[in-house]
Amino acid sequence: MHFSGCLCALLVALVYQVSGMDTVIGLYGETIEVPCNNGAPKPKDLFMTKWKYDDGDLLTQLKDQDASVIATDKYKDRVSMAENSSLLIAAATLKDEKTFTCMVVAGADISEYPVKLLIHKAPTGVEITALATELEIGKPTQLGQCSTSDANPAASITWFKNKKPLVADGKGIIISSKVKVDEVTGLTTTSSILQYTAEKGDTAALFTCGALNTLSSPVSFTVTYPTERISLHVISKGPLMEGANVTLKCKADGNPPPTSFNFHILGKVVKVENSDSYTVTDVTRESTGEYKCSIIDNAKMEDSKNITINYLDMSLSPSGKVMKSFGEGLALTLQTHASGELKVSWTKDNGKLDSRPTFDKLTYSDSGKYEVVVTMGPLIKKASFELVVEGVPVIRRVAKRRGEDGQHKVLTCEAEGSPKPTVAWSVNGTSADESPYVNGKITHKLTIVPTVNLTVVCTVSNELGQDTRTINVSTYSSDEGDTTKLVVGVIVGLLLATVVVGLAYWLYMKKSKQGSWKTGEKEDGSTEESKKLEEKIEEKLEENSQKVEV
Repeated sequence: MHFSGCLCALLVALVYQVSGMDTVIGLYGETIEVPCNNGAPKPKDLFMTKWKYDDGDLLTQLKDQDASVIATDKYKDRVSMAENSSLLIAAATLKDEKTFTCMVVAGADISEYPVKLLIHKAPTGVEITALATELEIGKPTQLGQCSTSDANPAASITWFKNKKPLVADGKGIIISSKVKVDEVTGLTTTSSILQYTAEKGDTAALFTCGALNTLSSPVSFTVTYPTERISLHVISKGPLMEGANVTLKCKADGNPPPTSFNFHILGKVVKVENSDSYTVTDVTRESTGEYKCSIIDNAKMEDSKNITINYLDMSLSPSGKVMKSFGEGLALTLQTHASGELKVSWTKDNGKLDSRPTFDKLTYSDSGKYEVVVTMGPLIKKASFELVVEGVPVIRRVAKRRGEDGQHKVLTCEAEGSPKPTVAWSVNGTSADESPYVNGKITHKLTIVPTVNLTVVCTVSNELGQDTRTINVSTYSSDEGDTTKLVVGVIVGLLLATVVVGLAYWLYMKKSKQGSWKTGEKEDGSTEESKKLEEKIEEKLEENSQKVEV
């Protein structure tokens, strides 16, 4: 009885304190920790800690003792107390959303710390259903329904186009949402319907919806709109030239595009169904003109293109192999007809010529293969002929010279002709040497050792004729006699020249004296001239005398 009275007195003496309410958010299905006194340290004079809620007590713990579970309801096997006096609730559900109170008895004070518990759960997924089959420009269409389930609180859904949020404007964008609560779990399912009026630029747009940090898979739609403009395209491999195939392609900006068109080919209408192309084959220069395409059910919607077919005609005369005689002329004619500006170039034996060749008087060097190349942009045409200049061989020069040893004689015979002449000598020799046959010219050399004076004949011939020339060749001793005769002849010539000069001087002096006797003029001038002339004659005589001595 005494103990009971003391305990009552103790309880009466306690000061009862209630603190403001805190809020804790826990995750659905997880173990939730509800702190006592916001996690403050235990007081030193702690006597007892107890957790309770509106429907009853949950558990208590006396100082230095283990916590005891008092609950007999659904919390019997789900609650426990942590070391810091926090309440632990396992497998949280929405039914755990209530206020839990931590009562602390310390010394003479009793304090209570209520905590409001909220349970949150993220939605399990976001998806778009009830998709529209297509969107038509300017027509409001229900694009789809976005849904997310098993959430608490109810999820808020946002629609996106190309990752940018869509904001309802009541006109082109109308968004309506609703929330449904599960009677068993209390979790919510949110659905949102988007009514959207498409624009032309939405053809490749990607639409998504999201809740919290979860996004649906993107979806796109076929956007339909009528054709407003068509365009004609000309497709060809390489330049438009005669013999090529030209494809006309008609493109429309509608979606879906038209499948049938009318092609206007130089005034003729060709209807093409289930295709947007038409090919004109093997075009000619007469194919140049205006081409059109139009929609079958709207002839006014059309496009046109002017097409020019390029052509290049060329003829060259002569052609093939041309045989001409030396000294003749050859007329060269090049005719061209083209749709544009031309460039003409000539080559001879693959070597570039600076200008067009002319053949007024043919020579052997004119022989060769000539080619003309005419170009107009990418178009190229070529023509060629081979010119062969023929002629009877003609010897242009025969010559002789003494060999380096003084005993041999080197004979030279130079000739022209075509076909290539054959060179023959009337004597046999050694070291016969023939130059290359170039431009109808050939040079033949023959080395001989004459023992007697000879008249050597050089003969050149081909299938058209022949020519001969002779040259006198003497032995070495005969050459010495010839040299002596030459020296004597020079001396005699010099002496005769001296006599002639002297005779001329005598006649001049005689004439001068006669003139002065007849006129009676002074002789000072003529005397001076006479002295100068005498000096020149003396110098000439002395010079000739020196040459004779040599």
